[in-house]
Amino acid sequence: MGDTSNLPIDGARLWTDLMDLAAITDPDRPYTRRSFSALFLEGRTWLSRRFQEAGLDVRIDAGGNLIGRMEGSDPAGRTIMIGSHSDTVPSGGRFDGTAGVITALEVVRSLRDAGRTTRHAIEVVDFLAEEPSEYGLSCVGSRAMTGMLPAQMAGYQDGRGEKLLDAIDRVGGRIDRIGDARRDDIAAFFELHIEQGIVLETGGIDLGLVTSIAGIARIEVIFEGRADHAGTTPMGLRSDAGVAAAQCVCAVSELAASYASANRGHFVATAGVVDISPNAANVVPGRARLLLDIRSEDRVFTHEFLKELDARTRDIATACRVERPGWTVLSDTTPSLCDPDLLDLLRQGADDLGFSTLCMASGAGHDAAFLTHVAPAAMVFVPCRDGRSHAPEEWAEPDAIAAGAATIYEAVLRFDARRPQDTQDQES
Repeated sequence: MGDTSNLPIDGARLWTDLMDLAAITDPDRPYTRRSFSALFLEGRTWLSRRFQEAGLDVRIDAGGNLIGRMEGSDPAGRTIMIGSHSDTVPSGGRFDGTAGVITALEVVRSLRDAGRTTRHAIEVVDFLAEEPSEYGLSCVGSRAMTGMLPAQMAGYQDGRGEKLLDAIDRVGGRIDRIGDARRDDIAAFFELHIEQGIVLETGGIDLGLVTSIAGIARIEVIFEGRADHAGTTPMGLRSDAGVAAAQCVCAVSELAASYASANRGHFVATAGVVDISPNAANVVPGRARLLLDIRSEDRVFTHEFLKELDARTRDIATACRVERPGWTVLSDTTPSLCDPDLLDLLRQGADDLGFSTLCMASGAGHDAAFLTHVAPAAMVFVPCRDGRSHAPEEWAEPDAIAAGAATIYEAVLRFDARRPQDTQDQES
């Protein structure tokens, strides 16, 4: 790691806020702060207070995104946006998402501390529900901000029957005015995130510059068999949806392994949710529901995989004497390219601060992937220990996060210092 003793941001203040936000968690399942939950709202209250203390104007937009705004000197200027998300997966970590939100806040605070006034307005954003929510959808807030949250998705329900649209309203959004969340004034978007992998740590590299973000498809598969007594129903007469589900899990893994070895970029697939009912030890499963996650840099490759897996699950259903009434594409996002010009500004900032960089793709999804549809966007990765993420053991060193935050600070200043005409040319 390069020298972090004289950075333009306050690394100690950033770290303290990260740990304070992490403490807002389910004590029995650290670190859990699920979107739409009471703990999530408590975290949002904490963030709002920090935003206000930094002198930001705070609001929640129609899509449920928490936004703190510092006006720029040019009333006609556009907006530089920095942020990430504060929700977590169950028993997640202290850095995934939150490091990006607190970095954004620290950039603005450091600008104020230095007495700098930017020409652009700067917004700090905590996007709603970046992680897969109980409604079967991720990146809810960034979808809304980019006009990519259709009514069909807003109607998705959680296990209790609450619709996503009602949940958005419940956390302060306005589903009846969801179109107001869409932005066309963003000049540049920056996001810091832990790598969630081991490339940077293994290579001894300080920072990753993200060139592309894999597209993600999520599929719901349902098998319907017949619930029977597990002790009296002969094996040859069963319609066991659980066996079909197990074979589906294996098919996803085997097929994904073959696609990953095809040398067409990053490709992974996971059967992350398997619900069996009636879920009793002495009952043959009558129904199985699976949620599949497929990620690739190549959208055509993803669709080839889905076509082949669709056929395989039909064959599995036939072999197991069950029906396959459900094959639903819940979401299918395109791979996203980060903006080369913003990446160059980040590289310049890192170079001047003495930090090494590596251009790399992201296999994980991020809010930045949606922002690329309405604005130039770029990401900075910081190393995380052993590549662990989505787990309590998730860890990033304070100096690593400070280095990433300082690099974004420098990139923001470089972008803001451009002549208005240069900025307009870059945005077009």
